[in-house]
Amino acid sequence: MPTFETLPRFTTDLQHLTAAQRRRFRHVVLGAFVPDLRSPGCQFRPGLRIKGVRRASGVFELTWHGDDRATWSYGPEKVQGEQHIVWRRIGQRTRA
Repeated sequence: MPTFETLPRFTTDLQHLTAAQRRRFRHVVLGAFVPDLRSPGCQFRPGLRIKGVRRASGVFELTWHGDDRATWSYGPEKVQGEQHIVWRRIGQRTRA
């Protein structure tokens, strides 16, 4: 099982989400993100809409259910052979 940590800003952002948004995040992480991390070659399914964030090297954005999104990066391995994910921000994408 991949290991995770959260940055303080992620924790603050998470507290501002509705209960339904938190449930959807948990569902997508446990039902799709984690299984895809564990797949050979770490291939993410297209429905997760994962992309690199332009201005930040090594930071990725996961988008699901409309405009719900979270940013994350890979961190140093904590358990041998398992990916370590650092959750950075979570919320809804803002449109200009």
